[in-house]
Amino acid sequence: GTIFSIYKRITPTGTEVKIEDFLQPGINQIAAGYVLYGSSSMLVYTTGNGVNGFTIDPSIGTVYLSHPNMKIKENGSVYSVNEGNYNLFDQGVRNYINYCKENEGDRPYSARYIGSLVADFHRSLIKGGIYFYPATSKAPQGKLRLLYECNPLAMIAEQAGGEATNGQKRILEIIPKELHQRTPIYIGSKNMVKEAKNFI
Repeated sequence: GTIFSIYKRITPTGTEVKIEDFLQPGINQIAAGYVLYGSSSMLVYTTGNGVNGFTIDPSIGTVYLSHPNMKIKENGSVYSVNEGNYNLFDQGVRNYINYCKENEGDRPYSARYIGSLVADFHRSLIKGGIYFYPATSKAPQGKLRLLYECNPLAMIAEQAGGEATNGQKRILEIIPKELHQRTPIYIGSKNMVKEAKNFI
């Protein structure tokens, strides 16, 4: 998949673009989206007024609105994380993963992990769930990039009624200090993200 976002320009039009135009918090995005490629290809995007999904129909050579006003379920039943890193996660993250596996109430949750950020997030958006890529002892700042991976998906998640956090702070409010800055992320169904934050 391919992720994109558009930010407001800070420097005056007609002047040279500066690094400040890029180092903006996600709340300054004016549009964000992704294209998911596969047996069917979709464009999912927001301009700050909800989320819409368009599917490519190759038989007529057009894109049509297949998923208007997309909403993520407040409660999901799927968690998505690379459990191969389990021993590298903080204890709070490990406790949350164990919680997801407990046979109690509406748990255990199903585990699904494709290893493709866009595909894993898209499943959570469509069916409800949580995707998370926490910090590890090898990558204490996380793996995913704030500006061009986490911010666009966080805008989409929030516009669809979900939530996105680094475990301490709303993703869209993080002030970036460098272009390729990384961050942990917990994103998806609002109540599942809140559950994860309680453990972290």
